Parts: sequence; C-alpha cells; structure tokens
Amino acid sequence: MQTILITGTSSGYGLETARHFLDKGWNVVATMRRPDPTLLPTSPNLRVLPLDVTQDESIAAVVAAAGPIDVLVNNAGIGVVGAFEATPIAHIRKVFDTNTFGVMAMCQAVIPQMRERCSGVIVNVTSSVTLAAMPLAAAYTASKQAIEGFTGSLAHELAHFGIRARLVEPGYAPTTRFAQNSDLSVADLIPPAYADFAAPIFDGFARPAMTTKETDVAEAVWSAVHDRSGRLQFPAGADAVALFEARRG
Repeated sequence: MQTILITGTSSGYGLETARHFLDKGWNVVATMRRPDPTLLPTSPNLRVLPLDVTQDESIAAVVAAAGPIDVLVNNAGIGVVGAFEATPIAHIRKVFDTNTFGVMAMCQAVIPQMRERCSGVIVNVTSSVTLAAMPLAAAYTASKQAIEGFTGSLAHELAHFGIRARLVEPGYAPTTRFAQNSDLSVADLIPPAYADFAAPIFDGFARPAMTTKETDVAEAVWSAVHDRSGRLQFPAGADAVALFEARRG
C-alpha cells in the first residue's frame, strides 16, 4: 500500500484529493496548519498532521512522522486578488513564502528518500493563470509561474533517479477559498482608480462560462501520479483544459 502526503487539505482541492486517494485504498497523510480530522472520513489509512510549509521545523517534523512517502502533492497555497500597485510587498513575500518557497522546501525534504529508493512522484499544484495571464492577480501568477519553471527543470533532474515531477493546473473553482486565505481583503487592494476596470472582471468571476470542480483536480492528481508517458502538465477542469489547448494549438 502506497503513501501520499498532501499539503493544504483543510479545504478545496487538497481536501478532495485526500478523499479521492483514501477511496482508492491509499495511505493518506493529510496536512494542514490547524489539523481537523473531522473534515475527512474516519479511516485506518488516514493521518492528519499539522504542517506550516513556511517553517523548516514543521516540514522536518511532518516528513519524519509520515515515514516513507511515495507521492508528495504540494497543494498548499495563498490566493491574492487585487491591483499590483496596492499589494504590499510584505504580503507578496508572504505569497511567495507559501506558494513558491514552501513547495521548494517540501521537495527538498522528500527528494532524498525518493532518490534512495529510486522511485517516487512529486505533483505540484499551480493554476490556470500560468496558461493565460489574468488581471488583478500579478503576484499570485508570478508565484505559480515560478513553480511551473521549477517543476519542468526538476522533472529532468530527477528522472535519472526514477522520480517523476508533474504539474496539475486547476482552473477557477467558485467554491474554493481562493481570495479568503489571505489577511487582506479584496476591497483593500482595489484603489478607486481601478474600480471601473475591476468591475467587469469581478462580474466574470461571479458568472464564469466554465469552471473547475474539486473532483476535477483530484482526478488530475490521480492521473499525474499514475502517468508514465513523461507528460509534465495536467490541466484540471473544463476552463483550464480549454486554455491549455488554446495555448498549445
């Protein structure tokens, strides 16, 4: 029985991915900043552990407690929506600490054991904003684009050791807490000068033509884990797939 460690499982994509792999009979290590075992089904195959991906001590503790890890899914992230000029640099650093450096730190913590076993899969969850730039999300997009390049390079670097690195690129899911996992409100980041520009964009968020479901992402992670074709990118959700195909075509 294989073990998957997933970061950011308190809601959204991470929570659904943990459920999906539990249903498939995997050992699941579900991590979150404030563990709440009631979010997931009771199972002898489940462990819910505390993890802050911005803290080295927290990462070391969870990796030691998890034991051998066959699959690492880096899903934890911070969303931020607003005009770039109004976004404090301190908050941008916070976004990168979680979305970019947190992913890199988790990879560094898990790669040695995978390398020794000559097997393993790392799945980094980014976003469809890496497929088509979205206004009012410059800092978030930059943090996710960095992981796209990082993962592409890592895939080449680790293939020599039998380790696969993959990207899952979710589209927009209205049910997620994208803009709520920040200590800044959207209103704080839209100065009056941007109000007319931002209004139709937010209207589009409220009435999207296509969306992504949490189950789409869980299934894309499952596909990424089991795919052996060398494919790097796995768009998740109808909107993300459409963007992926448009860019490729």
